[in-house]
Amino acid sequence: MTAGLVDLTDTDLFVHGDPHAVWAYLRANEPVHWNPSPDGGFWSLTRYADIHDVYVDPGTFSSEQGTVMGGSFGSAQDSATGQMLICADPPEHRLLRQQVKQGFANSMLALIGESVRLYADRALSRIVADGGGDFAVDVAPELPAGVLAAMFGLSAEDAHYLLALTRNMIGSEDGEYNDGDLALVTAQVEIFDFLAELADSRKDRPGHDLVTMLLNSCINGYPMSDAQILYNCLNVVVGGNETTPYTACAGVAAFAEFPGEADRFYASPEVLPTAVDEILRWTSTNAYVQRTATRDVVIRGVPIAAGSKLTLWNASANRDEEVFDRADRFDVTRTPNHHIAFGVGNHRCIGQTVARQEVTILFDLLRERGIRFELDGPIERLRSNFMLGTKHMPVRVV
Repeated sequence: MTAGLVDLTDTDLFVHGDPHAVWAYLRANEPVHWNPSPDGGFWSLTRYADIHDVYVDPGTFSSEQGTVMGGSFGSAQDSATGQMLICADPPEHRLLRQQVKQGFANSMLALIGESVRLYADRALSRIVADGGGDFAVDVAPELPAGVLAAMFGLSAEDAHYLLALTRNMIGSEDGEYNDGDLALVTAQVEIFDFLAELADSRKDRPGHDLVTMLLNSCINGYPMSDAQILYNCLNVVVGGNETTPYTACAGVAAFAEFPGEADRFYASPEVLPTAVDEILRWTSTNAYVQRTATRDVVIRGVPIAAGSKLTLWNASANRDEEVFDRADRFDVTRTPNHHIAFGVGNHRCIGQTVARQEVTILFDLLRERGIRFELDGPIERLRSNFMLGTKHMPVRVV
């Protein structure tokens, strides 16, 4: 392999290849890597220290130009700039975060926990009764479905409908979800339509949900705009729907790959917290985020021009050998474990508490009920370099 052959926009690498091997090569040989692409190219950072430093310097490395390669359809700048939490810099970011945080209060977390446990327990009972199934389809999506039901006050039917829409959006490059060249735009429009209808209904019939909270919120003395409410609901919905199901799948697959670690987990209830952190580090589902340099800077001796795009590969940072002992080993008792699966600094994922809660509930249920799985066929991965996703994972109960 040579650095010139590395192309992190090649989704075949993420479907059929081993991106971790590519990131390991870059960490060792070219930790600040220029990746040409049709829209001009971008810098890739793969070392933990560099990624951490960029995260904690929003003045130099901005989120306002979009956090995903490509920006919005037909525009280099994300249309949500300054209005959506993940596409805002201080002070706007702080003001938006204060409002969205209402949806993650302790009272809401309690409701979410009850709902997720109910949804997950029912799904596990079904797959156990069948002796196995497709974990990625039959069990994993029930975690965010439980969250949506509680946080947005949705029925199970509407929660699963919204899940399908977000899967189409994140999976817009995957043939299983892509229904044409405008698949991404179509999915986004349908999600916005759903959320707009939900907001209209909450104006007439307020509930104890995030939409109602945002409708009653003010920033600098002014009510949040319709755009701010919709963008930030989209932020929460997509962020939650499209991460924890994949984390759950990859966690179950890790137990199948490392049966000794599974034995330690099932034999010792006290390792649940460290096991959850290791699952989060190991899976690093949200592979990267993007930043834009606001001024000329130098990283590891490499000049980065103002206006340049940088991708921060969280999934690589969480396997950095300089930070994690035996980084390529799954260890349910790993400590310390300063992974950055949720990012760092002011953009640390606002939903991290809920995500951790979902993963904890699922694996606690597996341990409590003594449910273990073996892979029963090949894993099919999502065609995406942004989300390290699992589309299908056949398993059998053992």
